[in-house]
Amino acid sequence: MRPIRPGDRGPAVAEIRTVLTGLELLPAGGGGDEFDPETERAVRAFQQSRGLSVDGRVGAETWQALDAARWRFGARTLYHAVPEPLIGEDVRSLQERLLEMGYDVGRADAIYGVRTSRAVAQFQREMGLKPDGACGPHTINALRRLGRKVVGGRPQWLRESDAIRQAGPTLVGRTVVIDPGHGGTDPGVVVPDGPLRWSEADIVHDLASRLEGRLAAAGVRVQLTRGPSPRTCLPDADRAQLANSLGADVFISLHTDGHANPEADGVATYHYGTDNGVTSATGERLAGLVQREIVARTGLRDCRTHAKAWDLLRLTRMPAVRVEVGYLTSPADRGRLVDPRFRDRVVEAIVAAVQRMYFPIERDVPTGSIDVSELRAVVAAGTVVD
Repeated sequence: MRPIRPGDRGPAVAEIRTVLTGLELLPAGGGGDEFDPETERAVRAFQQSRGLSVDGRVGAETWQALDAARWRFGARTLYHAVPEPLIGEDVRSLQERLLEMGYDVGRADAIYGVRTSRAVAQFQREMGLKPDGACGPHTINALRRLGRKVVGGRPQWLRESDAIRQAGPTLVGRTVVIDPGHGGTDPGVVVPDGPLRWSEADIVHDLASRLEGRLAAAGVRVQLTRGPSPRTCLPDADRAQLANSLGADVFISLHTDGHANPEADGVATYHYGTDNGVTSATGERLAGLVQREIVARTGLRDCRTHAKAWDLLRLTRMPAVRVEVGYLTSPADRGRLVDPRFRDRVVEAIVAAVQRMYFPIERDVPTGSIDVSELRAVVAAGTVVD
């Protein structure tokens, strides 16, 4: 869909304003079908609260989030529907509540799938209710009466950390999906540079290809989400589904950033998370490791890590990060990004970060200390890092 922008008018804008009014982001009784400055401020506030890109426009992802926000927990019975699952803010509230109580729903993705239904059924059995996996009035009342089941730590953090620990410290045999952003009809950020034309899609595909080679040399099974010249741009939800279908252990999406101000520069890394503290614990740790390794090995400005609820991060079932490797619109960053030697340093930083994620926290090593060539030597010798 074409993004709905400030200045637009029509029924779609009126519907957006109705949802924002229900969320108390617009005053009641305003009405109207104009995307005015007040509506833009409300859209930005909504995007900020939901971990979306804050651009003041209503594209497909913001529209989906607005549609889901209509539903409040308790307003309807929730159940596992096939083939079209129930989606809504009430589902996410239920998932977050169950996570707080120690039940395994996976990621709070606002989709009432099989895993959520099983967690509800487990809760119902423990409460003496009919374990049908549907969240109706009796189950809702039971959830509202109870406090947290697990205290003194984040249950999902403990669950995910244990899974990583049991996997062992080696990269050999892991499956990593690398996602070069954009592609096809969407080149991403494009910057003319004299007779040259640099595009985000081309640069990140080169980065992804180099990363594929380094990881494969370390014994990793690697899959890219696209080739160098796809006909169309794969939606983020489809990229996440591809990673899920492959049973990937790690998902890494590569992008460059852009801004109207050429002084904007630096690297930032994103992981799944919401405004109320729910996060992918291993994704958050991987994002921190990637960010620190890239900053240490390249000298790019540290723009830190951030939690977002983008489809790419929300719908993946494994530790997933999106890395914005510099600003293509920054002359300084662009000068680095077009240098193959610099891209090699970025790739080595990411490989080192993935390796560190599998080290037990108590046996972690200093940032910048892993020699990626040694990982290749270990595989060539037929031994395993321990």
